[in-house]
Amino acid sequence: MKKKIAILGSTGSIGSTTLKIILKNKNFFQVDLLSTNKNINRLIKQVRIFKVKNIIIHNIKKFNQNKLYFKKKKINIFKNVKDFKKNYKGKLDYVMSSIIGLNGLEPTLDMIQITKRIGIANKESIICGWNLIKKNLKKYNTEFIPIDSEHFSIFELIKNEKPTLIKKVYITASGGPFLKISKSKLAKFNPQNAIKHPTWKMGKKISVDSSTLINKVYELIEAKKIFNLGYDKFEIIIQPTSYVHAIVEFKNGICKILSHPTSMKIPIYNSLLFTNKISDIHESFDINKINNLNFQKIDKFKFPINKLLNRLSSYDSLHETILVSANDTLVDLFLKKKIKFFDIYEILVKVLSLKQYKKFKFLKPQNLDQIVKLSENVRLKTISLSVQSTF
Repeated sequence: MKKKIAILGSTGSIGSTTLKIILKNKNFFQVDLLSTNKNINRLIKQVRIFKVKNIIIHNIKKFNQNKLYFKKKKINIFKNVKDFKKNYKGKLDYVMSSIIGLNGLEPTLDMIQITKRIGIANKESIICGWNLIKKNLKKYNTEFIPIDSEHFSIFELIKNEKPTLIKKVYITASGGPFLKISKSKLAKFNPQNAIKHPTWKMGKKISVDSSTLINKVYELIEAKKIFNLGYDKFEIIIQPTSYVHAIVEFKNGICKILSHPTSMKIPIYNSLLFTNKISDIHESFDINKINNLNFQKIDKFKFPINKLLNRLSSYDSLHETILVSANDTLVDLFLKKKIKFFDIYEILVKVLSLKQYKKFKFLKPQNLDQIVKLSENVRLKTISLSVQSTF
């Protein structure tokens, strides 16, 4: 029997890559649901290729514009996962959750209820809502696999290992497009420079996060939550070729390194492995890259955003929602050329230092509504501070 698959954010990079793997293994998988926000043309192509009968269009305007088209094609169209869940009978085998930003949290929480396994490729959902995700995973007996290459690598490295034996976990960073650029020149760089990642093909927002290295702050927070280890167990190091994704050092003297080519196909492929019969991924080992790993410490003068690690709460709190919401807002403003590159860090620190937000460092997220309301408050406050900074 074919495995029933759903993909949240199917028209994005992770979703499209997942579908490419499924396309080569049509005999093993059946796509029951695809979702998009606005990319209707790509969604239509995906629906046709995979003969999908259920879709979600999260953007209300796009939903209203296209609902008649899909209904004429006898395709069930929904506004959100809750509506889909009411109409779907049975249980899915696998869900890929790849909606970018905090918008992905609610659909992820809902999907956990109707799937046997979920792969989550959404940093923000894990950072802000891990407390809620963890509860749902346990309640609905759903298997979780992290999809980010670093967390998938740690997941593989410590599988069947006792947590008490872990001495140190190293999360690697490529250094982004500005690794070899002096700080004096960075002030003049624009969004076009920031989105040119040297080793990965990613969306604009994620590429900017990589250029500031805030993505590594996010990944460290994620790792702490997923693997239930203290911040003192983690360290971020530069590995320019992105060929090594994680290193785990054990107290018995053994050090494990996980390496694979810079392709998200590999963690996605392995998260889909219900059977060893699915086709080879065809990503070849490159010995030349292994011979030139060139590990480096982070230059905190050039990448000051990593100083934020000292500000993180030692336990799950709403403070992380403030960090994510403020950064998301600032990256959006930078991409629209309304602020400069170094403004991202400077304004982010201002937001995190506001007296009105200090109490959230000690408050654990209790529900989705609480996270959403705080996120919107922070978004508006960040915009206000950004306007003040440009004058």
